[in-house]
Amino acid sequence: MFAQVACALVIGVFVGRLWPEVATAVQPLGDGFVRLIKAMIAPLVFCVVVAGITKAGDLKAFGRIGLKALIWFEVATTVALVVGLVAGNLVRPGDGMNVDPASLDASAVDDKTGGGELPSTSEFILHSLPDSAVGAFAENSLLQVLVLACLVGAALLHLGNTKVPAILPAIEQAQEVVFAVVGFIMKLAPLAVFGATAHLVGEYGLGALSTYGKLIGICYAVALIFLALLGIALKAVTGLSLWKFIRYTREEILLALGTASSETVMPRMMQKLRQAGCRDDAVGLVLPTGYSFNLDGASIYLSVGTLFIAQAVGVDLTLGQQITVVLVLMLTSKGMAGVPGSAFLALSATASALGVIPAGAVALLLGVDRIMDAMRVSVNLLGNCVAVFAVSRWEGALDSRRAKKVLSGEIAFVPEQDGEPEPGGKKERDGKKERDGKKEQDGKSEAEAKADQKPAPEPVLTASSTPKESSPDVS
Repeated sequence: MFAQVACALVIGVFVGRLWPEVATAVQPLGDGFVRLIKAMIAPLVFCVVVAGITKAGDLKAFGRIGLKALIWFEVATTVALVVGLVAGNLVRPGDGMNVDPASLDASAVDDKTGGGELPSTSEFILHSLPDSAVGAFAENSLLQVLVLACLVGAALLHLGNTKVPAILPAIEQAQEVVFAVVGFIMKLAPLAVFGATAHLVGEYGLGALSTYGKLIGICYAVALIFLALLGIALKAVTGLSLWKFIRYTREEILLALGTASSETVMPRMMQKLRQAGCRDDAVGLVLPTGYSFNLDGASIYLSVGTLFIAQAVGVDLTLGQQITVVLVLMLTSKGMAGVPGSAFLALSATASALGVIPAGAVALLLGVDRIMDAMRVSVNLLGNCVAVFAVSRWEGALDSRRAKKVLSGEIAFVPEQDGEPEPGGKKERDGKKERDGKKEQDGKSEAEAKADQKPAPEPVLTASSTPKESSPDVS
């Protein structure tokens, strides 16, 4: 699938560049794929979390995983913000633009955000609590689904397997059905990447690369620096290699880049993390929660974007004001998930908190926002996966030996919907069969060797008995 998605990405760029009108017509291919995948996320998260809590048998351990995940998220987000601010101060991407804020169309930002606003802290917490069990799934609210899953898992632990013996098997069977449906949808991934890429290039063109080249370059450079820091942290905490993990999940990363959405690969990432040695309850809690609390890529974009806007309109932010930027973005970035135009809302809230940047200056980033999607999506996705490994290791929920074997390719990834390795992995399948056959042969040889070494019982002869071969056949 990796080659198919890569080819679809390249073809999408050419179609969008040469025939923009055709590119607009194929946009539904990408949008439809994203909708289908999103339809499976809520039931999948519910099943994985409930099964994980029930199998672990310890609700306190689940609470510890959640607390450690929040600590990791806050540290990672803060590091991303600080690295972005340091780079923005060193490179100063907005210098020399000398933009007059009065010439900017502030209404364009309202059109982008739909007139919405980021929720306050109390509203965010309240909205995380479901007011309807069906509504949480219908609205695809992951935090509400997580709360419901935790309550159901706790109830199953409290009642015990003797009172509700059929519930857990039913949930596990439903999980298998969801994974099977996801497997069917994933076959459409190349079409989705083609449609989304063609639309992006056709609508926005490649002109923004020259207009905002310095800003784009610094954001992607900061993203690489942050990923290097993530790799060091992953190696220090778990002993695993981030590069090997990227190679292990290259299909999912390319699909996320092509569709500009990390949600499209959440179901498959959950499978790969589980097969890489992470316990079910850790995967089920940390990964979905990270989609709301651990937006590292967005944090880089927001910190660099804030300095870019200030420099473009001729405002030099003091150290105290930049500390305020970090504090405000630490709060506003937590409520961004699922809000249309959330990046512009967060930037507008930051500008209002500082009081020295005109709110209309946020419109400067309208032309470059979509080009930043690839950076935000990739960093957000890898940041959340690293968080799963780190928290799992911290809680003792990581099989490190299996993780190393899986990431090095010694153990092939097996999609859970069909029980067979992925197509194209012939070498891995043949290797597995050869190892299994050798293991069976070795086991048989060992058993035969033991049988050969075992002394045969000696015949007991009496005075009235003779060996069978010396007895004449009288019949």
